Amino acid sequence: MNDTCLKILKILEESDHPVSGEVIAGGLDISRSAVWKHVRDLREAGYEIISSRKEGYRLVKTTDRLLPHEIQKKLRTKFIGREIRYFETVASTTWVAKNLCNESDDPGKLNGMLIVAEEQTGGIGRLGRSWTSPPGGIWGTIILTPKIPIEHLFMVTMAGSIAVARAIKKEYDLGALIKWPNDIYIGDKKVAGILVELSAEADAVHYCLLGIGIDANIPLDQLPQSFRDTATSISTETGEPVDRVQLLARVLREFEQRYLLLESGEYDSIIREWKSLSLTLDHRVHIRTLRKTFEGEAIDIDEHGALIIRKDNGRLERVIAGDCQQL
Repeated sequence: MNDTCLKILKILEESDHPVSGEVIAGGLDISRSAVWKHVRDLREAGYEIISSRKEGYRLVKTTDRLLPHEIQKKLRTKFIGREIRYFETVASTTWVAKNLCNESDDPGKLNGMLIVAEEQTGGIGRLGRSWTSPPGGIWGTIILTPKIPIEHLFMVTMAGSIAVARAIKKEYDLGALIKWPNDIYIGDKKVAGILVELSAEADAVHYCLLGIGIDANIPLDQLPQSFRDTATSISTETGEPVDRVQLLARVLREFEQRYLLLESGEYDSIIREWKSLSLTLDHRVHIRTLRKTFEGEAIDIDEHGALIIRKDNGRLERVIAGDCQQL
């Protein structure tokens, strides 16, 4: 939406009665015909605006889209999400974020920016797997330039996972838990995922991209058949539509709180909270890495986020990356 649309929207939001096209036009120094065209654009963006020649325009219902204006109205953060790039459809929000960083002479200027889309056509999960991202979900990437030692950067994933799990619990009273390394589950079904990508060399981190995908208002029949037995959505669990803007604003707030802890070196508090939300610890698991496959009991995570497995022979194995399936 352009600035004039936003100004008209603000006028309608702040009024508890209809506002005439003449009043709007005079206040913004535009023609009544221009007012009509911008109201049409607002309606196309999902805002329900009724009008009459006698009374003028009245905002009846806000949009359910993840528009920057709507997110920032509910945002309670210092820097995360204070700048937003919005797309109706995009191949991948992470690709957009990566291009922005690579084209910038100083990625630090983008710190905290959120890229968000209604739909991704080429969403990517861990190990390059496709990520189904239909309309109704929350698909976004946060650009970060962290002041965190590179050996602790995995904790950005942990902070993101905690934020999503806590937001779902606080908004919908659903027991969301974290499956190592980056999935959020309700019961035995996946509802969200986190993915972190880095650009770094030696000990210098140029930027970090935190991808977030949440199945919010997605009917299960919109998912591929192969996912329907292992995935769920928040609307399916609650039986009610999800206010995606409210949920995303909560996720951003929860994440910023924990990200700032990481930047201040409070690693232990993040590890403790992650453990309290873990679906994986104290369970027997099947591990598959690029080099080997084995089973054992997940007994702990270390200070770098690696999963500690007690194998059947009693030996401990540290897993930095891989697939973990609970048995």
